[in-house]
Amino acid sequence: MTGNTDVVVIGGGYAGVMAANRLTQRDDVTVTLINPRPTFVERVRLHQLVGGSDDAVVDYREVLAEGVRLVVDTVARIDAADRSVALASGGRVGYDYLIYAVGSGSADPRVPGAAEFAYPIAGLEEAQRLRPVVDAAPATAAVTVVGAGPTGIETAAELAEAGRAVTLVCGGVLGPYLHPRGRRSVAGRLAALGVTVLEGSDAKVTAVTRDAVRLGDDRELPSQVTIWTAGFGVPDLAMRSGLSTDALGRLLTDETLTSVDDERIVAAGDSAAPSGLPLRMSCQAAMPLGARAADTVLSRIAGEQPSTLNQVFAGQCISLGRRAGIFQFAHRSDVALWFHIDGRPGARLKEFVCKGIVKHLAEEAHKPGAYSLHRVSGGAKRQQQLQAKRGEASATAERAA
Repeated sequence: MTGNTDVVVIGGGYAGVMAANRLTQRDDVTVTLINPRPTFVERVRLHQLVGGSDDAVVDYREVLAEGVRLVVDTVARIDAADRSVALASGGRVGYDYLIYAVGSGSADPRVPGAAEFAYPIAGLEEAQRLRPVVDAAPATAAVTVVGAGPTGIETAAELAEAGRAVTLVCGGVLGPYLHPRGRRSVAGRLAALGVTVLEGSDAKVTAVTRDAVRLGDDRELPSQVTIWTAGFGVPDLAMRSGLSTDALGRLLTDETLTSVDDERIVAAGDSAAPSGLPLRMSCQAAMPLGARAADTVLSRIAGEQPSTLNQVFAGQCISLGRRAGIFQFAHRSDVALWFHIDGRPGARLKEFVCKGIVKHLAEEAHKPGAYSLHRVSGGAKRQQQLQAKRGEASATAERAA
């Protein structure tokens, strides 16, 4: 390809910013980042926003390369045939390549009363709406956190450490990713903070009212503030634009993160479903995926074959208030190990990771191409999963014939 190349990145989160910064390696590439808000959101700190210890935002000047044009708007539709995106404001932006990095948000709870009376916190505006509600509630008010993944655990611990009476409704097991040893550590810390943890098949919320939650075994818990952290959903932009998606709405791609419909569209982060086998939704996956997406585009501009996905994971880190935390180590294929670091060292490690995320983005802004974690091997497990999926598809086709 000769002349200037226009690349549009939709979404200014961890994946989108990493991709946009990395694309500035070439002087003949013009990068436009479209994002609905003018500041970068540290989603890993949204529970701190709710608890009052952080505002969870960073100025884009700290993490975005100077050469990237920031458009504060929302993409209403992608027109792949015309190679352009329609903006909610009414304008259009053309592209030669598009990186789809719209991220994820709160899932539809589909529980009676949850949409009306529970507060999700997967996005900045949601957390900002919840903060004054928590502040206005009496100190003795019953607070219920629904969902025992990292966000639920962190939110429960943050509020309990501030003196709130918190019940954590797991809907299953506490911290499903964690190794049993790590889970025991987390449970111990939550108990020390006074959090009531409800686990098991009966600990599922079946209804939410203004001042209570109902569980599967018909128990009714008083709840003046109900916080919903269970599950994530993705924007339906790809689906609305006529692009192929998985059942959740993530853009279907091959292993180079290229859309199965159009080689000019590449996906990254929570909204990508490479080979129908999406990675765990997390910033730990998003930044390497952002780098991989940018490299795919740069390879195509150079007339080279893009490299395939080869993701590595380190584990999962969870804050347990400001004075404790846990880093759960894992196999590089993202399966939890017995080893973890908890307590105050765990808190310091969690904070190191959070600050390191912003540092990685800032370094890529100042020295595009410096980031290399996406090149570290994730091992053979993904290839085994791909082979198994192909085998299942072949068997299904044979039965249908």
